[in-house]
Amino acid sequence: MDTYDAIATKLDVREFAQRHVADGTKAKILEAARLTGSSMNSQHWRFILVSDPGNLKMLAQDSTTGSWVKEADFAVIVNIDPKVPGSVIDAGRAAQDMQLAAWNEGVASGVFTGVKLKETRKDFGIPEGLSSVIVVGFGYPRRKLAGRKRREPLSAIAFLERFGDPLPGQILLTAHQRPCPSVNL
Repeated sequence: MDTYDAIATKLDVREFAQRHVADGTKAKILEAARLTGSSMNSQHWRFILVSDPGNLKMLAQDSTTGSWVKEADFAVIVNIDPKVPGSVIDAGRAAQDMQLAAWNEGVASGVFTGVKLKETRKDFGIPEGLSSVIVVGFGYPRRKLAGRKRREPLSAIAFLERFGDPLPGQILLTAHQRPCPSVNL
């Protein structure tokens, strides 16, 4: 899949089919996280793959916003060293790369950041000094996905040189020549 098409079509999904993702695909998704750039190449993050249904249920309970993760085929807890400058951005970059790698394989995903740190630390053996900042749940979508993303037009969110100064027509025209493809999984 073309990278632009993956970005343009990836949707967040929180309803998953009762179908298992192959171990090779899981490995590819984790490799995408490992290969992501990090602040000062610190590679400070640590990832926990959670696939046991009981542990997924516990992960859902250890969340304020991710109760849906109990239905995922698996999840990845992204842990960072908060002392590293830019570590939260690094977590987001790793999560996005995992999601795009998954989407390339037809695997959908969703994220949550409402992690109950104390409970997650205890339940998943996360050492002091690391913080769980984002969880990504993965699986095959329960429903067929078809449609387009609903996003503001480029002219409403991007500016030239100074906030509020419109982009040149040529840039906007070029953006419209490559429309957002529709999703059809």
